[in-house]
Amino acid sequence: MSTETRSNADQRGWQAVIGLEIHAQLSTVSKLFSRAATAYGAEPNTQAALLDVALPGTLPVPNREAIRKAIQFGLAVQGTIAQHSVFARKNYFYPDLPKGYQISQYELPVVADGKIAVRVDDGRRIDVEIQRAHLEEDAGKSVHDAFHAETGIDLNRAGTPLLEIVSAPVMHSAAEAVAYMRTVHTLVRWLGICDGNMQEGSFRCDCNVSVRRDGETRLGTRTEIKNVNSFRFVEKSIEYEIERQIRALENGEAIVQETRLYDPTRHQTRPMRSKESADDYRYFPDPDLPPLAIATADIERERAALPELPQARRQRYIDGLGLPEADADQLCADRANADYFEAVLAAVPGQAKLCANWVLGEVAAGLNEAAIDIAAAPVSPAALSQLLQRLRDGSISGKIAKDVFAAMWQGEGSADAIIDARGLKQISDSGALGAAIDAVLADYPSQLDDYRKGNDKLLQFFVGQVMKRTKGQANPQQLNELLRQKLG
Repeated sequence: MSTETRSNADQRGWQAVIGLEIHAQLSTVSKLFSRAATAYGAEPNTQAALLDVALPGTLPVPNREAIRKAIQFGLAVQGTIAQHSVFARKNYFYPDLPKGYQISQYELPVVADGKIAVRVDDGRRIDVEIQRAHLEEDAGKSVHDAFHAETGIDLNRAGTPLLEIVSAPVMHSAAEAVAYMRTVHTLVRWLGICDGNMQEGSFRCDCNVSVRRDGETRLGTRTEIKNVNSFRFVEKSIEYEIERQIRALENGEAIVQETRLYDPTRHQTRPMRSKESADDYRYFPDPDLPPLAIATADIERERAALPELPQARRQRYIDGLGLPEADADQLCADRANADYFEAVLAAVPGQAKLCANWVLGEVAAGLNEAAIDIAAAPVSPAALSQLLQRLRDGSISGKIAKDVFAAMWQGEGSADAIIDARGLKQISDSGALGAAIDAVLADYPSQLDDYRKGNDKLLQFFVGQVMKRTKGQANPQQLNELLRQKLG
C-alpha cells in the first residue's frame, strides 16, 4: 500500500517529503537528572524525585550512563560526537511539565551529522542522513480515563532520559519512513541503549510531512504528526497526511503548519494545535547545568566497546556463511537471536543453513507460542547443537529430530538422553535394515510384482512400510539404497 501511495502521488505530479523525530527512551536505572527510578508500571507518582516535581532545593546532575548511550548511538551511525555540548531549557506550559520547561539540547547537541543505511521493502537501499541526536528529559503523563471527566497527572515518567533522533527530510514515501524507523529500532535494541518497547512508549516518533510539485526544490509547508507509537500507525498516518495535503492543494487550499494527531480508529489525522517554531520555546542554556564535556578518551573507549553492528553482521552471514538474504535479515533483526544462532553454529561448524533453519523454524515457533524472548528459551544453544549433531551423524532422522526437540522444549532432558530413553536412534546397520526390507517384501508379494512390471510409484509404498515396521527409525538414505538393490 505504501508504494501505491507513493506512485499515485508521483503520477499526479507531487512529491512527498518526510522527516522523522524518533524518541528512544534510554535504558538507564535512574532518570536523566535525578536519582528517581525509571521502571515501567509503578504506581503513579511513586518514582518522582523533588527535582522531577519542580520542588526547590535540588539541582540537576547529568546521568553518566545516559551520556554513554548517546555516544554509542552516535558512533554507530558514524556521527560526530560533540566534545562540548550544552543543555538548554525548552520553555512551554503543559500540565504534565511542572517546571514549566523541559531540559533538552538545542544549538549544540551531543551527536550531529550521522547516517544510516536503510533497505526498503521493494529492495531499494537508501542512506538517511541523521541531522542530530540530542539528550532530553521526558515529560510526565496526563491520565484522562480514571477520574470521571477529570484529568490526573502521573510524574513517574517526568525526567526519564530520551535520545531524540532527528532525520533529514529525505524520505519520500511511507514505506521509506517505516523502513528507516525499523532500522533505527533494530539498532538501538542491538546496542542495548533502548528496549524498543513501543506499547510502553519507549520508542515513538513524530512524523514531519510536506508535499511539493515534482521538480521543485523548496519544501512545502509541513505538518507534524505527534507521538506515533507503532510501525503500522506511522505508515497509515503518513499515507493519509500525504493524500490530505495533495487533495487540499489541488483544491486551492493552503496547508497550515500545525501539529496533528493520528486517530487509529478512523485512520485519519486531526489538528491538535498550531505548530510552534524554535523561537516560541525561548531556548536558552540551562544555568543550573555546566556545558557537557566529553573527552576523546571517553569517545574512543565507547568506540572500542561497540559490538559488530547489524548491517555488518548481516553481510557477513550472506558473504561468509552463504545464508540467503531473507535468513540473514531475520537473524539480524534481533541481536539475541543472532548471538543464539552463532552459539549453535560454533558447535556445528560448516552447517550455517541447517542451524539457521532450526533457529528460524522450530526455535522461533516455540518462542512465539510461549510468548517469550530467546533469552528465556528452554532449549539452550548447546542443547540444540547436540541435537543437530545427532541429525548430522545419522543417529536420528529429521522427523525424529523434531519430536526430540519438542520433548527438549518441555524440559524432558538433553537430546542424547531423550534419544536413548525412547530408543529413537536411527537404524543404520545394513543387516537390520535388510531384514526389515525382506519382511516387508514378503508381506506384499502382489505390490512387489507390480513394481517389477514397471509401477515405480510403489517404491515410496515400500519405503513407508519399512519405516512403519522400524517405527520411523530407519536411516532414509541407506533404506533407499538397500531397497533399490533388493528390488532389482
